[in-house]
Amino acid sequence: MGTVASLLAALDRSGHRLTGARRLVADLIAGRDGLFTAADLVADARAQRRRIGRATIFRSLDLLTELGVVERLDLPGGEHAYVPCEPVHHHHVICLRCGRVTEVEDCGMGAVAREVARRSGYRVERHRLELFGVCPDCLGADAAARDAGGSRRAP
Repeated sequence: MGTVASLLAALDRSGHRLTGARRLVADLIAGRDGLFTAADLVADARAQRRRIGRATIFRSLDLLTELGVVERLDLPGGEHAYVPCEPVHHHHVICLRCGRVTEVEDCGMGAVAREVARRSGYRVERHRLELFGVCPDCLGADAAARDAGGSRRAP
């Protein structure tokens, strides 16, 4: 997910107009790799000399989030970021170093939500799980740096 065509198709299927601003936001999102912030899209638009307002970007992100083709992530530092994704239930694992996002299926959270509902009496309507760590590429870079550092040391 995250191609211009898939984002625009979601807008079209939902009956929303495919305005120039929405097309531009879809293009900006498709140009990103991994998670991004609204500020990233504003900076990308400026760098490409494309005229679009910050408020328009936020409104478009809200709409795409509502349609389920972009998901808002709450980062550990309190910031918010976005990631394009399939409109099916899933969770995310996010690299704290490079920002890489990996989608994972339910991983047992459905059962946890049902148990919480049983114990609390609530009707749980949805849940979200975001896991934060270090991706394999960044772990590999750490190991390579340690190995390189180790090889420079005198025996």
